[in-house]
Formats: sequence, structure tokens, C-alpha cells
Amino acid sequence: MIGSLLDVARRHIILFGTAKFAAGLVIGFGLGVYFLPILTAEKGLDSDVLIELQASAERSGTFTRDLPGSDAFHFGDGTVRISDDWIWLEVQVSPGPDYRLYLTPSFADDEASFLAIKTESVEIGKIKAFTNFSIAVPDGVDVGTFPAILIWCEAFGQFITAAELF
Repeated sequence: MIGSLLDVARRHIILFGTAKFAAGLVIGFGLGVYFLPILTAEKGLDSDVLIELQASAERSGTFTRDLPGSDAFHFGDGTVRISDDWIWLEVQVSPGPDYRLYLTPSFADDEASFLAIKTESVEIGKIKAFTNFSIAVPDGVDVGTFPAILIWCEAFGQFITAAELF
């Protein structure tokens, strides 16, 4: 009788320990996906550099948090400025992995509308900071032909934010 109770107790301890270990792995992975981009992000531009760059801006737009595709974990808030050679953002973007900046042929405010035009959009580059950053425009890209700009998470196929350019 005591032997069978010990066997049952051992099985429960092993089962509980395995479940606890698996839960720890899942939670650890989730926290790693969230915090790793924050820990490895580059430092953003300081305000003096941003003020200097404003003079060369030819177009600008505004990212807002209230787009249909944005939510509490995926958003951008601030101003984007564009010249022929550079795009810089005076913005705060929610942290995440593998963010990309796209120029788009029309304004897209959610995942479905971006996926419909993604093949016609031009990827400018990877976003390596989550506040006040700049990205060089690749050679051969005419920024003047695109009416909108968008931030997209390639790793999870997630819309982050977008802005119309004026």
C-alpha cells in the first residue's frame, strides 16, 4: 500500500516538474522575444541632430497610435521626415524584433491593406532603434513617388504603424 502511494506521488512529482519546466521555457521564450530587441537596439539620434536634419526635409508625415492595425503592443507615435537620401523618424515605436520600414504606393492602415500592396512597396531597411532613428534611402529609390510610409514586423507579419506623406 505504501509502495503504491509512493509510486503515485513520484508520478505526480515528475508530471508537475515537467509541466513547470515546460511553462518556464514558454515564459522565458516569450520574455526573450520581447526584451531582446530592447536590449540590442541601437541608440537613437539626439535632438541636436534631428534639428539639423529638419532643414533638409522635403516631405513629412505623422505616425499615430489610433490606426486600425495598431494596438497596445504594436504602435508608433511621432513624425517622419524624408529627403532624397535619408528618412529619419522623430518617433517612439513599440519594441519588437525584425522591424522594417517600407515606402508604400498607397496608405495602408492595417495588416490586410498592407499585404495587398506589399509587392508594390519598397523596403527601405531594418529599424535598429525604437526612438529617433534614421535610415539611408537605397540607391535608385525615388521617394517622391510614394505617398505613404509604413513600419512592419517581418518576423511575425504584424502591422506596427503607418503615415501619409505630405
